Amino acid sequence: MNEQHILKSFDRDLEAIQAQILKMGGLVEDAILQGSEALAARDVEAADRVRLADKAIDALEEQVNEEVARTIALRAPMAADLRILLSVLRLAAALERVGDYAKNIAKRVTVISEARGIEGADASLRRMAREVQGMLRDTLDAFVRRDAALAREVLARDESVDQMYNALFREILTFMLEDPRTITPSMHLHFIAKNLERMGDLVTNMAEQVVYLVTGEKPQEDRPKGDRTAYIAGPEAGPDSGAP
Repeated sequence: MNEQHILKSFDRDLEAIQAQILKMGGLVEDAILQGSEALAARDVEAADRVRLADKAIDALEEQVNEEVARTIALRAPMAADLRILLSVLRLAAALERVGDYAKNIAKRVTVISEARGIEGADASLRRMAREVQGMLRDTLDAFVRRDAALAREVLARDESVDQMYNALFREILTFMLEDPRTITPSMHLHFIAKNLERMGDLVTNMAEQVVYLVTGEKPQEDRPKGDRTAYIAGPEAGPDSGAP
């Protein structure tokens, strides 16, 4: 087998792996959108579909891991090619975790479907979800186009997600103080907001990985951080928490 054929085979392997990442990213985007819409409508059936769809995201991550391992073993890539494969592994892991957070949001829809609504909270959560979804879409575009500038733009947008979270947290806290009957649904809405904020952090990490992939260096500037309430969220805000 000549060297040119080996290079073409390696390129085909990379294209197939990157296609899996994009497919996975599309499923995660859908999970964010469908999860937020199910929450706004208190649609338990739609929420269940989001929960079930997470299995496909998990399966794709496993496929990506297997294909990357096989490619490294067979092709022994060096330098830039190895950087691509390692970046793909990190992107897949981040996407899987974002999918888990979307599934967790769907779990909480079932719990709060009969609870009293909190004025303005659903609209705020949908805005957060749309922003995170847009950040993810742009990060995937930056990955495909090898566009470090677009990835850096995503980094700057994480602060807006943090600010939306902080505003919503204060709003929810006010409702709980004014009316103790809202405490249970308010806590669930808070954890949903925290999940969205952490999704934004994961997408930002993905954007940093794209910058590294393109330039060979991680961004050096400090990322603006607007979340001042992390100590309150606790372990329950994790991707595997919430209603069973």
